[in-house]
Amino acid sequence: MTNALIIGGGIAGPVAAMALQRAGIEPVVFEAYERDAVGVGAFLTLSVNGVDALRAVGLDGLVTGLGHPTPRMALHNHRGRRLAEFGTSGTRTRGSGSTTVRRSDLYRALRDEAVRRGVPIAHGARLVDAEPAGSGVRARFADGRTAEGDLLVGADGLRSRTRQVIDPAAPAPRYVPLLNAGGFTRLPGLGGEPGLMNMVFGKRCFFCWIAVGGDEVWWFANPPQPTELTPAQLAAIDAEDWRSRLRVLFAEDAGPALRIIDATDRMEYGWPTYDLPSVPVWHRDRMVIIGDAAHTAAPSSGQGAAMAFEDAVQLARCLRDLPDVAEAFGAYERLRRKRVERVVAQGRRTSGTKALGPLGRMLRDAALPLFARRVARDGGASLAWLYDHHVDWDAKVAA
Repeated sequence: MTNALIIGGGIAGPVAAMALQRAGIEPVVFEAYERDAVGVGAFLTLSVNGVDALRAVGLDGLVTGLGHPTPRMALHNHRGRRLAEFGTSGTRTRGSGSTTVRRSDLYRALRDEAVRRGVPIAHGARLVDAEPAGSGVRARFADGRTAEGDLLVGADGLRSRTRQVIDPAAPAPRYVPLLNAGGFTRLPGLGGEPGLMNMVFGKRCFFCWIAVGGDEVWWFANPPQPTELTPAQLAAIDAEDWRSRLRVLFAEDAGPALRIIDATDRMEYGWPTYDLPSVPVWHRDRMVIIGDAAHTAAPSSGQGAAMAFEDAVQLARCLRDLPDVAEAFGAYERLRRKRVERVVAQGRRTSGTKALGPLGRMLRDAALPLFARRVARDGGASLAWLYDHHVDWDAKVAA
């Protein structure tokens, strides 16, 4: 194997390209959109295990200082009562924690580093099909161009075309009955511990805010939406409609949600939540999927980017050490499937606690302090499976 076609130039694609490059395989990234994603999106959590995966291919320094450390989260109910507090690290990673970064900043840093390392990125290349070609694979794009490589890696996200090409019967994303809104603002006098993720289970809507230094505040909300809206229906809700809806949803809650929303000039809003719990087929012939194309966790997991980075590094290790492509793909799936499906399930459970009725709220408010005390007693061991995961780049992958 000497070259690979990477489908998708978001966050997973450049990391996969650089990991493969380190494994001795030359990548080319094909991005469907004509322009880059600088300035697009709100923010995301980059967990310690995600940074650990980046470290395996020399990318951890790239994200150092990129966002704001968020080593702890505090959970409150709608009356303002603090229910629990958790760290965002395990036992091996104690003393570290998550970083919250603007999605655009993370994308730009990874893209620029990929280009600096000599990775070609082709824009306006929307995959329509792919097929075996000799001992490799041929990709066909909507604009008529084609490309051939020894293998093809689908890092093309939730609506992955690569997933459909590999398995036309692949499951569709599953709707999670929550919408998303968020933004950045400045609010003098708000206070709050810098870097603490204040998560509020509102009576009618979940809200999270982070004081990131000075008067700056980052926030997001998850309005419940039991029935899935069409793109046209979502597009018909403008920014002021969203602001009005959020004001109604938070009207009975303690905390600063209303003040933060009113102080925000420009909101990101209107995108629905999905997950992808189990994709039966991850690879066929010389094609394979990674990241959200293979397993999408709800944003409440805080692990979307990290799972993609872990995938990319493990796939590169397998292709480096196992010369048979099918064997390498099988090893990659064996190393990843159980873990990522557990993360997706956790994200689904967490999302389910955000829009509860009176009885559900009462049970949640009773259970969370008990769980927090257990985590405190075991020193983070309960969360070690998630945060302490380590990809050993130098270890040889067994057949």
